[in-house]
Amino acid sequence: MSAPRPSCLVVLSSAIEGVSAQSFVQAYTLLSPSFTLQLASPQGRVVEFINQDETNRRWFNEFRSKSSSMPIGLDTVDPVRYTALLVPATGGALHDLISDKDMAQIVSHFILEKKPVCAIGLGVAALCGAKTADKKAWVLENYSLTAPSVYELARTPDFSSMPVILEDFVKDNGARYSCSEPDGVHVVIDRHVVTGQNTQSSLIAVQNLILICSQKQGKVASMR
Repeated sequence: MSAPRPSCLVVLSSAIEGVSAQSFVQAYTLLSPSFTLQLASPQGRVVEFINQDETNRRWFNEFRSKSSSMPIGLDTVDPVRYTALLVPATGGALHDLISDKDMAQIVSHFILEKKPVCAIGLGVAALCGAKTADKKAWVLENYSLTAPSVYELARTPDFSSMPVILEDFVKDNGARYSCSEPDGVHVVIDRHVVTGQNTQSSLIAVQNLILICSQKQGKVASMR
C-alpha cells in the first residue's frame, strides 16, 4: 500500500499589494506533482496575483477554473494536518499576514513541530508574528534567514509606506540575516526553515523545501 501524499499549506495574502504571479506559479508547478496543496488566505478572501505576463495569464485562466484555486480561511486551518508550509513572494504579507493571529499560530505549530517551512521575499513577513509560548521572543530567534534587503526595497515605489523592513525585523529579533546583491538569487536553509531573498529565489527555495520534505519522509519510512 503506497504512502499518502504529503500535504502542503500554501498561505497567500489577500491585501491589495498582492502575491507575485511568478513566485506562485513556480511554487505551485513544482509542488503539485508530489503534494496535495491547500491554499489559504485571511478569511478565505480572493487573492490578487500581480505582475502577470502573457504566459502567466493563460496559466491563471486555467488555474482559476479549478475548485482548488479558492483559498480557505486561515481561521479554519488545522496545522496538524499539513506536512509543509509555503508562503510565496507576496508584498501583501506586510499588511495582513504579519499581524494575523491565525497565521502566527500556524507558524508557531510548524516551528515547534520542526515541520518544513518555506517563505520567499516579502512573504517572510508571514513568519514575523509567531511568538514563543511565553510570548517573550520570536519563534525564529537564533535562526538564519533572508528576506529582501533594505537596499533592494529602497528601489521600489512603495518603500516609504512599508510598515516593516524585514531585514531590520530579523536582526532586531535575534535572528541572523544575510543577503546577496539586489535581484540576485539567495536562499538560506537553517534546519527545517527555508527562506528566499526575493521572487527570483522562488525556484531554488521551493526545490529545497521539497528536498527537506523528502528527507523527512525517508526517515519516517525507515523507522517503520
